[in-house]
Amino acid sequence: MLTRELKATQFNGYPPQARKLAVENLRVLQALPLSFLPSLLRELIEYDYKFPAERRALERELGNLNKLSETDWKLWFGEFEGIQLSASLEKFDWINQPAQFVEQLSSHLWTTHQQDAFRKAATQYGDRLHAALPPPEPAIPRMSVVVVGQGVSATDYPIFRKLRPHGALYTNVNPEAGLQSLLEFAANRAKNHPENYAHWYIDGGQEHPYDRNLACISYHALEPARNLLLAKMQKQSDLPGGGPENLRTVMAALRPADLKLDQVGDPVLSRFEMKLLTEGSGTQIFSTTFAQWAARETLRRAQPLTLIVRFAPRQRQRPMNEMLAVPKETLELDPAGSLVDADMGAYYTWLNQQRLTGASQSSFLAWFEGHNTAVAIGPAVPRGTISNSATDLKQLLSWTI
Repeated sequence: MLTRELKATQFNGYPPQARKLAVENLRVLQALPLSFLPSLLRELIEYDYKFPAERRALERELGNLNKLSETDWKLWFGEFEGIQLSASLEKFDWINQPAQFVEQLSSHLWTTHQQDAFRKAATQYGDRLHAALPPPEPAIPRMSVVVVGQGVSATDYPIFRKLRPHGALYTNVNPEAGLQSLLEFAANRAKNHPENYAHWYIDGGQEHPYDRNLACISYHALEPARNLLLAKMQKQSDLPGGGPENLRTVMAALRPADLKLDQVGDPVLSRFEMKLLTEGSGTQIFSTTFAQWAARETLRRAQPLTLIVRFAPRQRQRPMNEMLAVPKETLELDPAGSLVDADMGAYYTWLNQQRLTGASQSSFLAWFEGHNTAVAIGPAVPRGTISNSATDLKQLLSWTI
């Protein structure tokens, strides 16, 4: 079916808010080339489960498309119109299965040597959209805090070496009640600047008591869902031909109810948790991978004002079959190796925060849990410096923002 043949009733399978948005913008959807439209529908069909920042971005994009002149329309989509599609792609149910269509389109572009042309068209569209609709500045400067090293009593590892050049290293930080101070700081920001999914606490282990104004996910709380998913992964790998591609297809088809995540009571958060476990590589097995990927996706999608990420010890690496089958009671933890993972995760978290709007005013703090070492980065913090003066995390937070 061609895009100009779209009818409002064909969106009846979409969730309520997504269906309403599609029908309201039916005219512009009908005008889009088939090489482009399913990519937009892939986002639109998930509208009900997106974070506020994502919803606003999609609404603004559709609003911009509705305002394009005929000349601009040809400029924005002329290259997409030149992409040749197969009859099987045109007949595919791209309305209700846009993500699957995009996967098949990618394969088609490679086999027909159109990948470069499509990439050029997509890059130009993204650049034009960003120029027309620059992302809004955050309501307050963003602040991310990463806590690493849980369970490590001593180490010779040169912690925070990648972060040090960008801020100040503090070597005499009082660690007493440190985690509680950080969570209280996040809770106060959430109360003073209330917005859904704008203030987060991610824990790679057992979550510490926290204020309910924070959106919270933890590796420990997701243990039942992880076990269900690992069982499905093990079953799939035992089937004939159950390779990585088939496993990816099976995981992509899962819904929160399949992992009993629909019982959380927050459909947006449960869908996010499902995607963390089914789209992240190793998030089901390694707590450090889970924490790092969750922080990345939270920054990318929710674009929070406040983010607390706490890493916990992961299991020691071993052959994949063993990691899938070993009972929890016999897991061997690796605090030293986890510290290395977490240290790199802290650096990646800072990099991902820097990609968001307001980066020049954003602040960042990384702390070696239970120890005296921390690094702070922010507009008021001198770069590449070291302080041996006595301080605590509350003071560092006040100096950083």
